[in-house]
Amino acid sequence: MLDAIRWDSDLIRRYDLAGPRYTSYPTAVQFHGQVGTFDLFHALRDSRKAQRPLSLYVHVPFCANICYYCACNKVITKDRGRAQPYLQRLEQEIQLIACHLDPAQKVEQLHFGGGTPTFLSHDELRQLMAHLRKHFNLLDDDSGDYGIEIDPREADWSTMGLLRELGFNRVSIGLQDLDPAVQRAVNRLQSLEETRAVIDAARTLQFRSINIDLIYGLPKQTPDNFARTVEEVISLQPDRLSVFNYAHLPERFMPQRRINSSELPNPVHKLEMLQRTIEQLTAAGYRYIGMDHFALPDDELAIAQEEHTLQRNFQGYTTHGHCDLIGLGVSAISQIGDLYCQNSSDLTAYQNSLASAQLATSRGLVCNADDRLRRAVIQQLICNFKLDFAEIEQQFNIDFQGYFGALWPQLQGMAADGLIKLEHERIEVLPAGRLLVRSVCMVFDAYLEQQNRQRFSRVI
Repeated sequence: MLDAIRWDSDLIRRYDLAGPRYTSYPTAVQFHGQVGTFDLFHALRDSRKAQRPLSLYVHVPFCANICYYCACNKVITKDRGRAQPYLQRLEQEIQLIACHLDPAQKVEQLHFGGGTPTFLSHDELRQLMAHLRKHFNLLDDDSGDYGIEIDPREADWSTMGLLRELGFNRVSIGLQDLDPAVQRAVNRLQSLEETRAVIDAARTLQFRSINIDLIYGLPKQTPDNFARTVEEVISLQPDRLSVFNYAHLPERFMPQRRINSSELPNPVHKLEMLQRTIEQLTAAGYRYIGMDHFALPDDELAIAQEEHTLQRNFQGYTTHGHCDLIGLGVSAISQIGDLYCQNSSDLTAYQNSLASAQLATSRGLVCNADDRLRRAVIQQLICNFKLDFAEIEQQFNIDFQGYFGALWPQLQGMAADGLIKLEHERIEVLPAGRLLVRSVCMVFDAYLEQQNRQRFSRVI
């Protein structure tokens, strides 16, 4: 059973280390400034020649209110007028990128993230989507996966109607916690009624999928009050849930300095929250996909995992890993073939580059042969909870045990602990190890020893 998880407190204590989330390998920590627009143009040309389908990510950085826990790249402002100059530069970027691609390359996936994408007015959203359709081959038959992140405080029925009209068919809703004391502690006051209204609108308007985000480990959370939040969320029947561990890193993220660290739940209570959440969601019929994600059995992610076609990229778990990912907007990351590249994370620098008719690429990485091999290994483990050596050997023309011989003692230790089953021809992540799959992937990460672990959240 792919959804079988076994809670093992002893294993969790020993393997709950800080480490990457592996939305890419190598991770963004390895990006460097020697990668620039020339590399991007070269990768776009290869994409055009290969006629690969596309996934577009559009970053809208603006939020009207600050959430203290947030680690996203955002601009807090009440001035809605700040969106217009940003949109002008974003439209320039769309045009500059699109002219290096073939109009025949279909956009199978589109995602608007932020920030708060619905910070934009209805006219601005229409303008942006019209510009995307003009320069990219967006599908008109509702067959694409076109999603947008929603803050229920910034959306109503008319907003949802507009989004559906513009071609969006998936929504991801930030909720985090429903307890009023927790909401006050993180400066995000959002009622169940506001959230339910947006979900009712999405269902009535026939959006194909609804995702809800929750966070455990926030100030004033207890196992009991978080369990009540989870019960309320289950009653909303989302297709997918993301249940994230809050990583308190105030030295890196300024808004988190407003959180009173004495109000954070202790590690024992955090683990109890996660354990009870897993029990509640499993009892309600959700499957554990991996890495904080749950889905109903008929959801595309659950089906893809059963069929071993699930993949992972900067969008998280996806069924569109075969697409070239084009990131548009401030701080957005692209993954095109073996190239990763990221736009400047500074809004002024991003806008100034495009004002000079230059792309805002600021850093990135080109994967070498070892990166490609390890990326495939980590993908298999994190998506399928198993790895067949023969498949990797055939794909990369190596002897698996010979290539990774130095790692064998670590893998044997994990096998002895019951985290994995290690056989001559395969690795299987056992039910007790599935919550800790990041720790298994970390064994294959060639860069981890040279990285500062404080940059990463803990596995659980």
